[in-house]
Amino acid sequence: MGSVRWAFRCGSWTPSRSEWLFAARCVQREEKDRIGQFIFAKDAKSAMAGRLLLRKFVCERMGIPWSQIRLERSPRGKPYLVAPLQVTTSCDPSWSFNLSHQGDYAVLAAQQELQVGVDVMKTTMPGSSSIPEFFRIMTRQFTAHEWSTIQSANSEHQQLAAFYRHWTLKESFIKAIGTGLGFNLQRVEFHLSPEPLTQGWVLRQTKMHLDEEPEEEWIFEESLLDADHHVAVALGPADKAVSAPLPPPATFTLLSFGELIASASPLTEEDPAYWEGFKMKAEAPQRQRDTQISG
Repeated sequence: MGSVRWAFRCGSWTPSRSEWLFAARCVQREEKDRIGQFIFAKDAKSAMAGRLLLRKFVCERMGIPWSQIRLERSPRGKPYLVAPLQVTTSCDPSWSFNLSHQGDYAVLAAQQELQVGVDVMKTTMPGSSSIPEFFRIMTRQFTAHEWSTIQSANSEHQQLAAFYRHWTLKESFIKAIGTGLGFNLQRVEFHLSPEPLTQGWVLRQTKMHLDEEPEEEWIFEESLLDADHHVAVALGPADKAVSAPLPPPATFTLLSFGELIASASPLTEEDPAYWEGFKMKAEAPQRQRDTQISG
């Protein structure tokens, strides 16, 4: 049973003109247009990295030539592969994949024979309220047990980190099952691993209760990309029975831009105006820049 865990640090990516224009040529035209509409460069870079991660995975692991990959979105926004007829016989349909980007990273998780969902979150201070006020606003997103765990942390920053850890777990599950925003987050309750999260290590001990019952078929992998970024991967049963044991948990491999485009081939002609539009974007909203400076 194969697994893929890739990360790209788009927050520190400062693309050159040639890099940005080449990247834009290697994604579908409608995706290029959508990425160009982002107001801030941070969001455009995250979205571009995400599309390149998806295409790299489909090309290298599912065996579909870059030029023949067709990705579309479900009504709930989840990307899925529309394989051309001429390559469906060689395509391995047992893979499930999911993507997330937030903070400084875009991440991709993929697994054979299992449903997969992934979520990454950066521990950041609430923009317009104190941490206690932020928690009060978010009260309904977590159960009493989860709030007890979050608020038992020793400092406000550790409480915030625990909040985002729970959030990534819930989002990874929701993304794996594909239900979107209509899912009541209080239906799932997480009982965290007693072992602390550390960089370079993947935990699988956290357990989920669904509608107050222990859910044994779902496995959650948790890790830190760095001191501020939590990532959770949800792995659950697919339609058919799993025929192979789950491989050991894999850490996320951090890709360079060169590795991200190693298999890429252009789909469209170069569009110099696309670079001019990108250059005019501010990196991020002023509040985000102020938070990063003060942090």
